[in-house]
Amino acid sequence: MKKAFVTGITGQDGSYMIELLLSKGYTVHGLIRRSSTFNTGRIHQTILDNPDLVLHYGDLSDSEQINKIISYYEPDEIYNLAAQSHVRVSFDSPEYTGNITGLGATRILEAIRISNYPSRFYQASSSEMFGTAPAPQDEHTEFHPRSPYGCAKMYAYWMTRNYREGYDMFASNGVLFNHESPRRGETFVTRKITLALAHILAKKQDKLILGNLDAQRDWGFAPEYVEGMWDILQAETPGDYVIGTGEAHYVKDFLFEAFSYADLNALDYVQYDESHMRATEIDKLQANISRASRSIHWDPQIKFKELVKIMVDSDMRLEGLEPIGEGDAILKRKFPNRWWVND
Repeated sequence: MKKAFVTGITGQDGSYMIELLLSKGYTVHGLIRRSSTFNTGRIHQTILDNPDLVLHYGDLSDSEQINKIISYYEPDEIYNLAAQSHVRVSFDSPEYTGNITGLGATRILEAIRISNYPSRFYQASSSEMFGTAPAPQDEHTEFHPRSPYGCAKMYAYWMTRNYREGYDMFASNGVLFNHESPRRGETFVTRKITLALAHILAKKQDKLILGNLDAQRDWGFAPEYVEGMWDILQAETPGDYVIGTGEAHYVKDFLFEAFSYADLNALDYVQYDESHMRATEIDKLQANISRASRSIHWDPQIKFKELVKIMVDSDMRLEGLEPIGEGDAILKRKFPNRWWVND
């Protein structure tokens, strides 16, 4: 039975990751922050009750706890999915973002080195590292981050490569472009749009306030991306991989697609607010997935319009509304035996 250590298990990616690993027969050790409220909304009770899931309190600032877990349990695979992951918030909390998102990865890498156990390490790197680099971006594109979050992720990326090259460690980066799901945090623009739409349909909200609608992003479906993370650590040799769909769409495309799916005109409900803008913006992020397609057979099944429908259906259901149903039908058709919990 393989053992895995996963950070960030209460986040979108972490919650899907522990479900994937448990479905494959792993014993999973998850790092969770201790707080006054038990933040496990994305982790279903059936998962929490699984004897093969072991929770450990701590965070990426706690090198002592990280060292203890890695040296004592000797995990075969480690997935670092924890971060201060909101780009806009990183401008308000740059030091905290650097400590958790950047130095956190170094603390894990150093714990692996000290333990002398051949754990395979996955670092959740981000397309935000590319910043203003011309699209499409691939493994050879020069980084030019435009936020404290992107800078912190870039530091963690290079530390992962340095430990791989300097200590012959199996340490890989997955440079993931935007990936969404019904579990996406409510402050991220995609989920903000679909949840607001559900609130409007339920007569709980009148307006949706947004910032930059002209940014272009490569959006995919988070459960597939988590499978891609696992595939990266199953490769014969470590490396760095760009993961995305290869398509770019405007924020306004996501907005209009969601509202038109519910037969509403987005222009009747949207307001612009400059406070929602970043200090520095990124115009276009689009993945060139050639290497991942060749090396780990990366082939995302859910594309832009399907993703929008899946998220709208989920948030309608969350509000007690009857979903339109096309998103649900897509999941059943493309993933009849999917491993993740039906949201």
